[in-house]
Amino acid sequence: MDALAWLYARQGIITPGLERIRALLARLGHPEEAFPTVLVGGTNGKGSVARALAAILEEAGLKVGLYTSPHLVAFPERVAVAGTPIPEARLAGLLEEVRPHAEAVGASFFEVATALALLHFAREGVELAVLEVGLGGRLDATNAAEPLLSIVTNIGHDHLEVLGPTLRDVAREKAGILRRGVPALTAAQGEGLAELRAQARGLGAPLWVLGEDFAVEEVAPLPQGLAFTLELKGERRGFQTSLLGPHQAANLALAAVGGRLLGASWEAVARGLARAENPGRLQRLTWRGRPLILDGAHNPEGAFALREALRFHGLLPAALVLGFSREKDHRAMAQALKDLGPVVLTRYHSPRAQDPRALLPLFPGAWVEEDPLRALERGFALAERVVVAGSLYLVGEVLRALKGLPPEARWQ
Repeated sequence: MDALAWLYARQGIITPGLERIRALLARLGHPEEAFPTVLVGGTNGKGSVARALAAILEEAGLKVGLYTSPHLVAFPERVAVAGTPIPEARLAGLLEEVRPHAEAVGASFFEVATALALLHFAREGVELAVLEVGLGGRLDATNAAEPLLSIVTNIGHDHLEVLGPTLRDVAREKAGILRRGVPALTAAQGEGLAELRAQARGLGAPLWVLGEDFAVEEVAPLPQGLAFTLELKGERRGFQTSLLGPHQAANLALAAVGGRLLGASWEAVARGLARAENPGRLQRLTWRGRPLILDGAHNPEGAFALREALRFHGLLPAALVLGFSREKDHRAMAQALKDLGPVVLTRYHSPRAQDPRALLPLFPGAWVEEDPLRALERGFALAERVVVAGSLYLVGEVLRALKGLPPEARWQ
């Protein structure tokens, strides 16, 4: 079994806790202590914030390591230094090095991936690492690192079976990435914010809240992205980005304020936001000369953000190609996406994927195409524009198919 196949075989090992990742990092010489870290958690938007913050810090002259998940097309996307994904040969070598230690402590797929990323960053001499939290926060493998800044994007209805059952429970888990006396940022609202605030107060962690300590104003669509104004301490700055969706203004504001707290100039912030990308999130492509949009909206809040973004940018009408994971709130997602256009239901190649036929009661009149490429063809037979959404795994499978690659059987 090659190293990557061995790693994928560990997807079935999911036991919450930091004991294994800490034991694994100790065996590897504590690579997480070689550089300062920013932890980015939250329900939605953490990938966008992490990538934008990394771009800002790179524009500020730092050598930055970026760890994100899941990947879309290939595993090396998850681990990048100075914007360059880990080379496949280096990845294979590090996996072989980590493997005996991972087997000794019973580490999971995500724990191995996290340790591998931290080891790569240490050996590449990064000056700072931005780590996207995987699930929750308190017991997530990334939380074995000690951050100098923590960001919780928002608190929403996702993974309630693990983190819930209430939003306060979810907020408490995500607040696990806060540290005593260490500044934190959030765009959370309502009861999620109330719990985050209580946790931050208990730790003496200064909490900067969007809408209170900084604000987003004048959000406007551009032909190729978005414009918005950030107000911070009485100072107003305008920014542009190629990312789509009014919800991205909040994400980019978090990245901008985070960059400023870490010493980046306003000019570095502007350059970083202008070049920030987040594949698979309202990503615009063409397929046979026709417009295709890929979005990983995988929970009710994400589905609603997709709906608003399509309207905001004038990207309707469109056919929707949808595929969901089994454990998601399909009814709430269907409600958010109803009446946008004809629907084609499909599935990605994984045991986590929901049977598209089981979704038919939620999407009356929808078509079913088991194969995502056939679903894409059906969508373009129904409309001039197609939006693929419902899961980042579905988006990744479509991207792989467009590149002529076979599907990957993965669910982490």
